[in-house]
Amino acid sequence: MARIVAGTKGLSGLRQSGALRVLFPRDVPGRTLAVTLNTSGGVTGGDMFQIEAEAEQGAQLALTTQAAERIYRAQPGETGTVETRLHIGPGARLDWLPQETILFNGSCLRRRLSVDMARDATFLMVEPLVFGRRAMGETLTDISLADRVDIRRAGELIFADATRIAGNLAEQMQGHAIGAGATAMASLVFATPGAEACLERIRARLPETGGASLIRPDLIFVRLLAADGFDLRASLLPLLTDLYGGALPRTWML
Repeated sequence: MARIVAGTKGLSGLRQSGALRVLFPRDVPGRTLAVTLNTSGGVTGGDMFQIEAEAEQGAQLALTTQAAERIYRAQPGETGTVETRLHIGPGARLDWLPQETILFNGSCLRRRLSVDMARDATFLMVEPLVFGRRAMGETLTDISLADRVDIRRAGELIFADATRIAGNLAEQMQGHAIGAGATAMASLVFATPGAEACLERIRARLPETGGASLIRPDLIFVRLLAADGFDLRASLLPLLTDLYGGALPRTWML
């Protein structure tokens, strides 16, 4: 479990236990950068991880991971659970930028991200998923994934997205209307006052396998597919750099 609180003058609260650790690798003027580390090396059935982070009024907090998270084979009937709760105060900004989550054959994961943001807050989220390591010849013929994202602005639900995958994912992703053979995908949300002004700029940076929509005023949703994790990251980097408003954390370098 890890709990991080950032104020306008930097870190104002930190609590961590179990296999989750939080690092603060370098000073970023005006922004607190936190890097989470899973010392157990991955997630498997029966594991439970919880992250809670808060950007207080006027603060800027960016969270990323030290490396890609690996979801390993689970024993029958066991599920790995990852729960994240983010709170963004008035005039604050929070960037949720984890590196790729890599699913292994036989993995079973239930994941949920819940965000509560003030009306004038800013939230940038990316969640990259990689379905096995293509360079290693891995294919996912038996997995279970339940993934959900909920975002509330001033208490009102403004975004909800749920993904459920079970069984032979490699076979399912061959469908032209589903994945056309892709082995990686990412979801991105940018919620900020006046977000619609960024829509055409975002679309111009997307590959043919990506799309962006203005879900509602002040909220853009992007989903894109890629042949593998490398191509996915190459597509995400210019987009994230633009929306982040500066150099991304060094862990995001290719």
